[in-house]
Amino acid sequence: MPTGIDRVILAYIEKYGAHTRALVRFAGRWVVLDAEDSQRVFTALRKPGLKLPARIWLCLARGYAQSWAGNTASGTLLHVGHDGLDHPSYGREVRRRKLRAFFGLHDLIPITHPEYCRPGEAEKHRKRLETMVTAGRGLIISSAATKSALEDFAARQGWPLPPGAVAPLAPGSLPPPGEEPLLQGPYFVTLGTIEPRKNHLFLLHVWRRMVEELGDAAPKLVVIGQRGWECEQVIDMLDRCDALKGFVIEKPRCSDVELATYLRHARALLFPSFTEGFGLPLIEALMMGVPAIASDLPVFREFAGEIPEYLDPVDGLGWKRMILEYAPAASARYQAQCARIQGYAAPVWKNHFTVVDAFLKEMDKAA
Repeated sequence: MPTGIDRVILAYIEKYGAHTRALVRFAGRWVVLDAEDSQRVFTALRKPGLKLPARIWLCLARGYAQSWAGNTASGTLLHVGHDGLDHPSYGREVRRRKLRAFFGLHDLIPITHPEYCRPGEAEKHRKRLETMVTAGRGLIISSAATKSALEDFAARQGWPLPPGAVAPLAPGSLPPPGEEPLLQGPYFVTLGTIEPRKNHLFLLHVWRRMVEELGDAAPKLVVIGQRGWECEQVIDMLDRCDALKGFVIEKPRCSDVELATYLRHARALLFPSFTEGFGLPLIEALMMGVPAIASDLPVFREFAGEIPEYLDPVDGLGWKRMILEYAPAASARYQAQCARIQGYAAPVWKNHFTVVDAFLKEMDKAA
């Protein structure tokens, strides 16, 4: 199931795939596929849940053989994920091939908040950033908040930065939701991979307290997202906390139709993250006319303004009060936010790529 950055990569394939070639790092070599095999790989990647079939391995084998014959395409490289950039050889290979590399930067979370990431991730991300700023012709940055964090970090490192363009990301196009809710009674949704910075444990403790106080009258919580890393306490509560059974519903694999239906009929999206690079679920909720209760983060205010309810991510009583205010069908706060949502203009991919295309042209002229 594609996660946030995966969906960004797929959007770039959709936009540029017909006119580009795939560069694959495989078995220690950089393999450039020809035009036909590139299209075969791009087509396979766009099919949800498709495992890499034998014919794609054949494409890689052909590209690998051609690479021995000197098939090392030069030109512009678009790398909008973060993978592989921590290897010192990446920057050397970009320079050896004389590639004009443009890198997508999504966040600095491993550096600014290492406590929420895997051990060693902060140093890996520092190496990724070093590759971006030393080998990159330009940077495509997802938010002004991330750009500010990058500038602060680069100044401390003494790194001169290449030109950068802020191009907000856009949510995917969810299918129409079902007309009937999938749960009876009021419920809320939290959406995202289960990992420490998403603050699921906090939310589950809030829910346990509500169940203890209200019993069967407590609202339900739908947890949509795959289980990630260093989340053992969250998993313990999901699997073994009897008080939450029937009140917290975990959906680790959720189709887009299910996701849209759960979200559309929820009383609100709950987004208590400690930090975010962007926050696509927040935008997806507002696009569907669904209220949001979220942590008070600069990046959320950048793209959602004053529409959501903002709270400190450790204010348990505040979150409990707000959730209970939104639960009733006649909730005044719910209706007020629904009114604020009217006319909300979400970031769209067309605008993102307008910024990117203009940036690439500007860099062409400056070359």
